[in-house]
Amino acid sequence: MTTTGSLTITPAAPPAAAATAPFTPPPQRLAWRRLAALARQPQPHLRTLLDAHDPTRAQALRFEAAGVTLDATRQALTLPVWRALLDMATEVGLRDHAHAMWRGAPINATEGRAVLHVALRGSQIDAPPWGTAIRDAVRHELQRFLGIAERVRTGAWQGHDGQPITDVVNLGIGGSDLGPRMAVHALGPTSAGPVRVHFVSNPDAWALWEVLRPLQPRRTLFIIQSKTFTTHETLLLAASARRWLADGGVGERDQGPHWVAVTAHPQRAQAWGVAAHQVLRIWDWVGGRYSLWSAIGLPLAISIGRAAFEQLLAGAHAMDDHFLHAPLEHNLPLALALLGVWNRNFLGCPTHLLALYDARLAEFARFIQQMDMESNGKSVHVDGQPVTVETGPIVWGGLGNDAQHAYFQLLHQGTHRVPVDFIGVRETDAPLPTAPLHQKLLHTNLLAQAEALARGRDAEAAAAALRAEGLSDDEVQRLTPHRTYRGNVPSNILWLPRLDPFHLGALVAAYEHKVFCQAALWGINAYDQWGVELGKTMARTLASSTP
Repeated sequence: MTTTGSLTITPAAPPAAAATAPFTPPPQRLAWRRLAALARQPQPHLRTLLDAHDPTRAQALRFEAAGVTLDATRQALTLPVWRALLDMATEVGLRDHAHAMWRGAPINATEGRAVLHVALRGSQIDAPPWGTAIRDAVRHELQRFLGIAERVRTGAWQGHDGQPITDVVNLGIGGSDLGPRMAVHALGPTSAGPVRVHFVSNPDAWALWEVLRPLQPRRTLFIIQSKTFTTHETLLLAASARRWLADGGVGERDQGPHWVAVTAHPQRAQAWGVAAHQVLRIWDWVGGRYSLWSAIGLPLAISIGRAAFEQLLAGAHAMDDHFLHAPLEHNLPLALALLGVWNRNFLGCPTHLLALYDARLAEFARFIQQMDMESNGKSVHVDGQPVTVETGPIVWGGLGNDAQHAYFQLLHQGTHRVPVDFIGVRETDAPLPTAPLHQKLLHTNLLAQAEALARGRDAEAAAAALRAEGLSDDEVQRLTPHRTYRGNVPSNILWLPRLDPFHLGALVAAYEHKVFCQAALWGINAYDQWGVELGKTMARTLASSTP
C-alpha cells in the first residue's frame, strides 16, 4: 500500500502467472538464445538488405501510431531476427507487464510504488484500471494548475502591487526541468502567450543571474519544482531568488503572489513560505523524468495555454492506447525497444544517438537522455542479482544538421558503430516565405545521412568515384582507403506530421514505453534511481562537514 497525502493507493495484484513464476535471467530464455545464435551467424550488410527490395521486410519494419511513423528498414536485421525479437517479447510476458503498470501494481518494487504516469493523461477515462480515486485526484490537480496557467497568461495573476506577471522563472533540476524546458522550447515558438517562461536548473550563480538580470522583480513569478522539496540545488536557487525579490523592492511579507510550488510534500513548501493554495501536488507514483504531464508541466501550460496542454495529454494518451492494445508486430514503442535490444546486446553497440532535424527539438536529446539513462542504467536484475546482460546504452545527440558538420565523421568512418534515431517533422509553419526551402534541405540531409550510414561505400565504388574525378591510378590507389565507408550503421527514421502539442505528446510517450519495454526485457527496475540518491546523500554529508 502506498499513501501520499490523502490519496491511498492499494496496488492491484499481479497476474497469477507472474506471482508464481521465478525470475529467469535473459540468457536462459529460449528466444534470447535463439537471437544469440542468429547474431553469431554472418549477417547481410544493410546495403544488401536494402538492394533486395523485399516488400515483406519493408512492411514488417514500418509502423504508425498517433500520427507518428517509424521507418526501421535501415536496421541491421533480417526477418528471422525480427520474428525472434517478437518471440522474446511474448516469452517475457511483456503485455502482462504493461497491464500490471496500468493497474497500479507496485512495479517499482525497491520502493514499493506504483508507476502511473499514464494516469496523468488518462483522467478522461470514466473507469480507468488505476481506479477512480487516482483519476479524481489527477483531474482535480490538472484543473488547478491549468487554472493558474490561464490566470498568469491573461494577466489576472498579479504581483504584490497589482502589476501583471510578465516573466515566469522555473527553478528545478532533473525531471523538474528537462521535460518542461524541452516542451516549451519545442512548442513555444508557435504558441507562446504574452508571458515569457525561463528555466534555471544549475546552482551556479551565473546561471541564475543570466536569467534574472533583464527581469523586473515586481512582475516576476517563480515556480519551485521539487518532488521532495529537499533538493539542495533548487532550494539554494529559491533562496537567492527570494533575496533578489527583496532587493528589488518586493519585501518578504509581500512575496506571496510571486511564488508557486510543485511537490509531493506540500507541508514542506508551506513551511518554506509558499501559500497553501499556491502549492500544487504530484505523487510518489510519478517519477520526475515522467512528470511532464503533471503540475510539473505548469511552465509549459503557461507558455502554450490550456487547450494546447490538453492536446499534449491527448497525444500521449493516443500513444498509450496504441501501446497497450496494438498487436506486438505492429507496436511502435515495442519496435523501438526490440530494435534497441538487438543493437545493444547482439550487435554490441554501447551508445545510441538521437539526431533531431527541427531546431525546436534542440532540447529533446537531453530530455530522453535522462529518461533512458536514469531509468535503465542498472547493474542488478529485479531479483537483486548482478545483471547477466548489458543494460541501458549511453544516449546522446542533438540537432542533426549541426552534427553532420561535427561528430558525424566518427559515425561514418570511426571505429564505433552507433545506432541512430533520426527524427524529422514533415510540415513547417515557420513564418518565413522561404521556409519550405529550409524544410526541404533538412529532409534531404536527414534521408541522405540515414542512407549513407546504412549503405556506406566499398573500395570498388570509392575507386570508381575517384577515377570519375579524373585522378591518376596512383592517386586512386592512394586515396581509396581514405574514401571508403564501411556503412552498415543501423538507424530509425521517426516522422512527425507537424510539431504540435498532440504529436509531441505522442512522441514522448513512445519513448517512455520504449524504456519500459527494455527494462522488462532486461529484467531490471526502470523506476528507481539509487545512484542519483547516493550522490545527493554524499553532497549533503560533505556540506554539513565543511566549515
